[in-house]
Parts: sequence; structure tokens; C-alpha cells
Amino acid sequence: MFTGIVEEAGKVVAIRPGKKSTELILQPKFRARVGASVAVNGTCLTVVAARAGTLRFDVLNETLRVTNLGDLRPGSLVNLERPLRANAGLDGHFVLGHVDGTGRVRRWEQVGKDYVLEVNAPASVMRYVLYKGSIAVDGISLTVADAGKTWFRIWIIPHTRAITNLQARRVGDRTNLEADILGKYVEKLLAKRRRRR
Repeated sequence: MFTGIVEEAGKVVAIRPGKKSTELILQPKFRARVGASVAVNGTCLTVVAARAGTLRFDVLNETLRVTNLGDLRPGSLVNLERPLRANAGLDGHFVLGHVDGTGRVRRWEQVGKDYVLEVNAPASVMRYVLYKGSIAVDGISLTVADAGKTWFRIWIIPHTRAITNLQARRVGDRTNLEADILGKYVEKLLAKRRRRR
């Protein structure tokens, strides 16, 4: 489990496609042991090798298909977060690292000292998006400021832009989206209750 409080924007060192999986090598500032989970752009991956200041992950082809990890190139910036410790504070919101779908940046611009990010999202994600609710965008815990039928808007402070991959984002880029897990549980519980009636 993660919180969506990104530790750093790491750099992609290499990507080596294979038949069943793709080798992804990143250069983070932190260390992680083999077998540890790391959220990469909000996607929970397992460290399979750690050496010389790099971490290696095997990314399944299905993961590449349903996330934006397939868009990465050497030099790309990715948001990195290690799992939440049981004794740590919960500064963001509950993020599982299970991407619900991808969206597309439709607006990304500076307004005064802050930034406005608007993302087009599929209906499967928008059903859980609500005003002042939480959503993870590339693993960043963010608060929804406004939403339409197919899009949502978020205000970004300069600090968040500076320490995440948002510094390299452009209109048209694909983003990983994870809706708030609490809304999904409530929906399932209510659906079960309706079926019993």
C-alpha cells in the first residue's frame, strides 16, 4: 500500500523488451532490496535486481498495455514511492498501485504561481471522481477541484510539479489513474445490499 506522496522523480536508464515481459531499469536516489515493492508512476512493481545505484523490474506485457509504462523511453522521468510503513503518517490517501485506467492530459498550464492540470479519463474511472475527492495521477495523491462528464481538474502547487514527473508533462501525454479505493468498496457493498432485497 502507498500514500501517493511521491518521494522523487527517478530516471529511466534502459528498457529491454522481451517475449513475456520487459526489463525496466531505473535510477532512483533511494535504495530498495530485491523483492520490495515500488510504485512506478503509480504502478506497483517488484524489484528483481538492485545494483550500482539502479533498480531493475520485470514489467509484464499486460501491465505495459493497461498503463503508461509502455510509453517510457530512456531518460523519461517516473514518479517513485516506496510502500507505506505501518508506523508512518498517512499524508496522502490509500493508494494500492493498481491502475484503473489511463487518461490524457488535456490542459497543463501555469496560472499565477500555481498550475492547472486537466485530464480526460474513461468512464470506468470517472464514476469514482467527485469534487474534493482524491485521485492518484501517475501515483501522485491529488484533490479534484472540478469535474465534467469525461474530465477532471486539479490545481498543482510548484513544489509538487518540481519533485514529480509533472515537470516534464505535456498536453496529450498519457497518465496512469487510480480512483479512491474507498469509493469502490462502498459501491460493492451497496450493490450486494440491493441484490438481497
